[in-house]
Amino acid sequence: MPQVKYAPPPEVPGLAARRIAADILDGVLQKHRTLDDQLEGAAAHPGLKTLSDRDRALMRRLVATILRRLGTLGQILSRLLDRGIPTDAPRAQSALLIGAAQILWMDVPDHAAVDLSVRMVQSDRRAAKYAGLVNAVLRRCAREGKELVEETAGQSLDIPPWLLARWSAHYGEATARDIATALSHEPSLDLTVKSDAEAWATRLHGEVLPTGTVRTLLQGSVTMLPGFNDGQWWVQDAAAALPARLFGDLKGKRIVDLCAAPGGKTAQLAHGGAEVVAVDRSPNRVARLRENLGRLSLRAETIVSDGTEYPGEGFDGVLLDAPCSSTGTIRRHPDVAWLKQEADIAMLTALQRRLLAKAVTMLKPGGVLVYCTCSMEPDEGEHAIADLLARDGSMRRMPATAGEVSGLAEIVTPDGDLRTLPSHLPHADPRLGGLDGFYAARLVKS
Repeated sequence: MPQVKYAPPPEVPGLAARRIAADILDGVLQKHRTLDDQLEGAAAHPGLKTLSDRDRALMRRLVATILRRLGTLGQILSRLLDRGIPTDAPRAQSALLIGAAQILWMDVPDHAAVDLSVRMVQSDRRAAKYAGLVNAVLRRCAREGKELVEETAGQSLDIPPWLLARWSAHYGEATARDIATALSHEPSLDLTVKSDAEAWATRLHGEVLPTGTVRTLLQGSVTMLPGFNDGQWWVQDAAAALPARLFGDLKGKRIVDLCAAPGGKTAQLAHGGAEVVAVDRSPNRVARLRENLGRLSLRAETIVSDGTEYPGEGFDGVLLDAPCSSTGTIRRHPDVAWLKQEADIAMLTALQRRLLAKAVTMLKPGGVLVYCTCSMEPDEGEHAIADLLARDGSMRRMPATAGEVSGLAEIVTPDGDLRTLPSHLPHADPRLGGLDGFYAARLVKS
């Protein structure tokens, strides 16, 4: 008789995407690795290459949904488990989170969510003993979960307590709750277009924001969207597009963009007619910046250098988008909420102050410094500028006006700085509302 070769059973559709989602969640929550590191570049999860575009999109949405709703998921699962979430089998924890997130917030049939989570557990040596538990808990979640979600509404469980306390102290409790609510929604895709925003909004099934940004709910790979290969637009949150506008008319101005990568603001400056020097300390990020500029057919001098050591001087303007805690980007990067600690802010503020001091030396008399951070922490924004003005008599504030930011008076502070929050720019469809949390100040050298 001919020998029959063993053939492994075919992979259940969707299971690989969920396994990789579990690995990446473990990377964030246990190994403190960022989503970007695990999704892109040389250190990305090797299994991503095996996924179809559809499964890759599903995996990304799964991970983002869980991180965006992590506190609520923990609360609900603890209500459904008599003895708490198993701590000796990480894959069982991941399977519960993945199954519950699909049942509660994603367009996945309940039976499929339960079945695939059980299969994940069964295929893991340490977690296999919990297959029955996972099955029972997720079936109960399908029956009772929606009511439990409603019970947790308004409790702001998905923001770490230390962060929520900071926002409540600075912005007030009501605004802090509004921010937390805005961060719970999946964000839109924001594009800065070179020209004819209305036409691009129509073509991309989106709308034009008051600031000129095109906002769309299209999903999938941005490289497949119309206009990408032609270099007609680049991805940039509407709030991130505001600081560069504070330079006014850019034609003929010589401007250095410190901490420039991945290059959205460099592109704005170059497209506006400035002679741009883009500086960043990371060779890999500068390489990506050059690729982006090449696609957009825009020119800038790119330099790999630490911003605190770059020797340039005599510039008409300096744009300093300083390294920060990135708490303003949680709606797009939900891992930030769980990777950052309050102690990180003190270390970052020291670097921000060194960069600010260096930026002043690069300006010629009458030159303009625009300082910005994608942080909602006043230590990294308002306090940093107050400290600089107190230390350096050569710098004075040049207040921004609502007219410079398309009439959005609510984002202009009494001092004339810009402060955007995720709860700003509300919309009937929450996915089309909101902004990243950004701070920007404009100073002039006397």
